[in-house]
Amino acid sequence: MANLFQCRENCGACCIAPSISSHIPSMPNGKIAGIACIHLGEDFKCQLFGLASRPSVCERLQPCYEMCGDNREQALDYLTQLEQLTCG
Repeated sequence: MANLFQCRENCGACCIAPSISSHIPSMPNGKIAGIACIHLGEDFKCQLFGLASRPSVCERLQPCYEMCGDNREQALDYLTQLEQLTCG
């Protein structure tokens, strides 16, 4: 079954809340949780989307209702909680 859930406009929660331990262009050590990736544009869209340089962890992350919730705040809260439960 295809994923019909689309990224929410002006959200970017998945580019802020989780840590990324793999290399990101211009961020060789990845990024820490709660800090926006430098490739998150002012429009809250990934500037690496569709490019081969986009980290595979980001490529595999797919929007779904459980993760994204009803609004940006719910998405940030869910992903922050998930990060805290899975760190270290």
